[in-house]
Amino acid sequence: MVSEVEVDVSSVKAFANAILDEFRKVIVGKIDVFENLLIALLCNGHVLLEGVPGVAKTFMAKTFARTLGCSFKRIQFTPDLLPSDILGTYVFNQKSGEFMFRPGPIFANVILADEINRAPPKTQSALLEAMQERQVTVEGVTHPLPSPFIVIATQNPIETSEGVYPLPEAQLDRFLFKLTVDYPTEDEEVEILRRRLNVAAEEVTPVTSPEIIIKMQGIVKNVYIAPEIMDYIRELVIRTRRHPQILLGGSPRASIVLMEGAMARAALNGRDYVIPDDVKAIAKQTFVHRLILRPEAELEGITAERLVERLLEEVPVPF
Repeated sequence: MVSEVEVDVSSVKAFANAILDEFRKVIVGKIDVFENLLIALLCNGHVLLEGVPGVAKTFMAKTFARTLGCSFKRIQFTPDLLPSDILGTYVFNQKSGEFMFRPGPIFANVILADEINRAPPKTQSALLEAMQERQVTVEGVTHPLPSPFIVIATQNPIETSEGVYPLPEAQLDRFLFKLTVDYPTEDEEVEILRRRLNVAAEEVTPVTSPEIIIKMQGIVKNVYIAPEIMDYIRELVIRTRRHPQILLGGSPRASIVLMEGAMARAALNGRDYVIPDDVKAIAKQTFVHRLILRPEAELEGITAERLVERLLEEVPVPF
């Protein structure tokens, strides 16, 4: 069985390539987004996907879970959604005369929190304990969540103010990455149409299992990161705090995300050590939702992405 396979750094790369091959069967482009989802999973992190309707955010999440051989649940966030609709609740069993816990949809390996910013803050906060502690507490009783566990939340970048509740900074910071799902290129658009006409469309095959993913996560923890690269990460984060155009810079959590994300990327590339390019490759998705720019910078049209690019150009790269 696949779950009994021994896992090392080279097999992490092999599994990652197999997962990406399955992904390519059904989804055109967006390989960078899928790779970042893998990095987040191996770091025990969560991802916020931002994109207009119709760019395959939901389909990507389903495909992701399917290729991993993991359980999947989709939660549609709406203004009337209650915390109990996510976490579960106790119901009275007439036969036993006792209250029994009925788990909510949060009890799965891959959770799609669709249009998360359409639910009120009280409901959004129901995810905080689950995302941070991998557990939920209902009526004073704590219930562990399955492992691995990842929340993939989606939101539309173009929303009217009516019926939308922007995510607070504390909740945004819980997401390892914020990824943008763009429109396909012209060639990709034609390929999407061609595949739509194909009656015998291909389906993905699971290539790993929850047990294999847990083993891969263990390999990532043992990837070597040199002190010089830790200093490089520290310098990048500290400069976001001191930048004149940034009101709120990266917290120590941003430093941890850069380190662990770089370690996961190294493992996916078959290396047991981190190089500076690993840090550079995940810097934007790490910082973009954590930085708050000063109003004058926003008026000038400066974006967090551009500021991160400048920082990567300015901070000296070790060796």
